[in-house]
Amino acid sequence: MTVIQPAPHHARAVVPPLATRARSVGGSPLRDILAVTARPEVINFAGGLPAPELFDREGIAAAFRDVLAETPGRALQYATTEGEPSLRTGLAARISARGLATDADDLLITTGSQQGLSLLATALLDPGDTVLVEDPCYLAALQAFGFAGARVVAVPGDAHGVDARALEELVVRERPKFFYTVPTFQNPTGRTLPAERREAVAEVAVRCGLWIVEDDPYGELRYEGERVPWIASYPGAEDRTALLGSFSKVMAPGIRVGWLRAPAALRRACVVAKQAADLHTPTVNQLAAARYLTGLDAHVARVRDVYRERRDAMLAGLPGALPEGSTWNRPEGGMFLWARLPESYDTTALLPKVVEHDVAYVPGAPFYAGEPDRSTLRLCFVTQTPQEIGAGLERLGRGLRS
Repeated sequence: MTVIQPAPHHARAVVPPLATRARSVGGSPLRDILAVTARPEVINFAGGLPAPELFDREGIAAAFRDVLAETPGRALQYATTEGEPSLRTGLAARISARGLATDADDLLITTGSQQGLSLLATALLDPGDTVLVEDPCYLAALQAFGFAGARVVAVPGDAHGVDARALEELVVRERPKFFYTVPTFQNPTGRTLPAERREAVAEVAVRCGLWIVEDDPYGELRYEGERVPWIASYPGAEDRTALLGSFSKVMAPGIRVGWLRAPAALRRACVVAKQAADLHTPTVNQLAAARYLTGLDAHVARVRDVYRERRDAMLAGLPGALPEGSTWNRPEGGMFLWARLPESYDTTALLPKVVEHDVAYVPGAPFYAGEPDRSTLRLCFVTQTPQEIGAGLERLGRGLRS
């Protein structure tokens, strides 16, 4: 009989390697920047964080108290993957009132809209599939699509957003699974895609056979101008658009409640993907969010007034802070402003020197799927008071001059 001798204690076999996607997709450069700039004395224009002093602590606490007092057994129990009926019903009414007829059954509640991106990537993408994105693009979307093994291709555009003709040419040439867009107050640029271009994007999807993933975390934060309809509301787009939304920017990001509106087959595939990921979004958070919906409009109106003032403070201070020849946009809403310095400036290389002056921004380069514009940077204007914004821009000017 053969006896298998145990390996000596000092002989340790190497465990199998991580999955290829885990080895090939790096962490978020933005998270790395935030870690470097976490000192309290730094005026941080790098984050994309809502202002914590504006959270409706009392209103949200009351919603949780009421839910736990009235339906504790339900609030603390498992729930269906699709989401709590009361929340889906309230959201459907809210979306319908904004011009897109929606039933509760059209919605899947997600753990933040970031999970919605991951679920759509799981449902739609095989490794090697192509995804089209804006240029520049929301950073965490690039991460989610890269993690799914997709090939990400940037669609050319201008200061107003994506060029529909260029989109059509790329759809014909690349045969992508979907086009991902943040058309309203885009992250990182703050720009808004005009209505006529939204209609043209919908027409491309209809003509060429294309899914559209329309991400709208900032749409309610409008400070001026008229609301532009969702791409999902244009004729022909209804059976090929997944619309994502979130309470993170208008209620509180720590609640981690978002939603996905999609045609039935795609939504069912996302439900299965969510079952595998987390079963369901926390029940108590959903019920508290549903309870808070009745007061949400009043809260958003208060937040908008404060954020408008902060945007205006940043716009007023930029001419004295940025070098001559710089350009920047005037966002009608959202949280971000996009600036382009003269070509000789590399905002990634400059950041460590600027941080020495106790101020921070996000370099533009990581937001590009294609060739980056290294002279660009993103500034978040909602987290600081107008006085802090003024002081931060003075520091930024000194840092860039140094």
